[in-house]
Amino acid sequence: MNLPLYIAKRYLFSKKSTNAINIISGISTLGVFVGSAALIIILSVYNGFESLVLSMYDQYSPDLKIEASQGKSFDPTSQQFKEVQKIPGLISYTEVLQEKALIRYDKYQFIGKVKGVSDQYLKNSFLDSALVQGEFILKDEHNNYAVIGSTVQYILGVNINDQIRKLEIYSPIKGKKAGFSAADEFLSEQMQPVGVFQAQQEDNDMVIVPLELARTLIGEEKNVSAVEIFLKDREQTDKIKRKIEKSLGDEFLVKDRMQQNAQLYKILNSEKWAIYLILSFVLIIAIFNIIGSLTMLVIDKRKDIAILNSLGASKRLINSIILSEGLMISLIGCFFGLIIGTLFCLLQLYFGVVPMGEGNMLINYYPVEIRPLDYLLVFFTVFTISFIASFISSRLSTQRFEQLRTDL
Repeated sequence: MNLPLYIAKRYLFSKKSTNAINIISGISTLGVFVGSAALIIILSVYNGFESLVLSMYDQYSPDLKIEASQGKSFDPTSQQFKEVQKIPGLISYTEVLQEKALIRYDKYQFIGKVKGVSDQYLKNSFLDSALVQGEFILKDEHNNYAVIGSTVQYILGVNINDQIRKLEIYSPIKGKKAGFSAADEFLSEQMQPVGVFQAQQEDNDMVIVPLELARTLIGEEKNVSAVEIFLKDREQTDKIKRKIEKSLGDEFLVKDRMQQNAQLYKILNSEKWAIYLILSFVLIIAIFNIIGSLTMLVIDKRKDIAILNSLGASKRLINSIILSEGLMISLIGCFFGLIIGTLFCLLQLYFGVVPMGEGNMLINYYPVEIRPLDYLLVFFTVFTISFIASFISSRLSTQRFEQLRTDL
């Protein structure tokens, strides 16, 4: 039997001579209860928002993206890339040539991005969900077409059903010195916009065209900016990534979804830890009420402590009893706080008890995602803070330990 824990349990649930001690202990437990419940609920809601934002990006980001480690472009016709195309498990292998350009429509103009893609790009399943108007075709037997981002359509007022007005794209000629007119310094193409897509915000200012047309427009005969790869099984991403890295060597960077959106992941993680630290400070304030509760308990039980001392109890044993008492107060509050927090999260997850604002078009209710590691984090936080507070209280309460016998 653990003697300090047994005595601490008897002290916690036994009747006190002063009712104020019960009230202070209850307040301490309630503070930990509320803090723990709030921490697990807010972390779960934040997990829901994080998953929602990342799913929006992950839907349109390729599973793997190959870029040159130095420079903006590279030659994709080498034997190394032919070996990459033979790796099993690929849905599409798309060569991409991307550059900024001046986009004009009627009397309006806009600086956006031109993205030339090879034919395999049309195999990607997300294209239909991203398309908000028109159709996603880039060429037929006679013509090249463009699919534009929603930002381009909004700024330029593009009407994809207008067969007369064309989209004009101007790209500066590489290495060209200033001529007699601005037209001498640019390559230009005209094409019919046939569709409008909406993806993540930074891609909505883009015009997607066939790779051959982008080569003509940008003046690049064989190099590409990147190679985008979509996989049949995303669980094989790390395995296939290692194969590609081994095949290509150090001259190229192979980025998974997290590395492609590294800044976004960094922002989300930093915000989550900021929220965790703020709520932890609230828990610290609540848990340090234990010091007052334990101090009053020692005053109330000073005769019992003196008797234990007379029976041979050491100062270390008395400290252990007070420490165990403080930990029990905190962990009981933490345990019930996690239970109530979990129940609230489940209600929100399945029934949506807390709605979002009326102006929100993505989701109607606050998203929730329960993660087991958050429970470990909350428990570790409560245990650490309560241990420190209880340890301080036990030391302060037994400073005059040698004088306890005189209380008999």
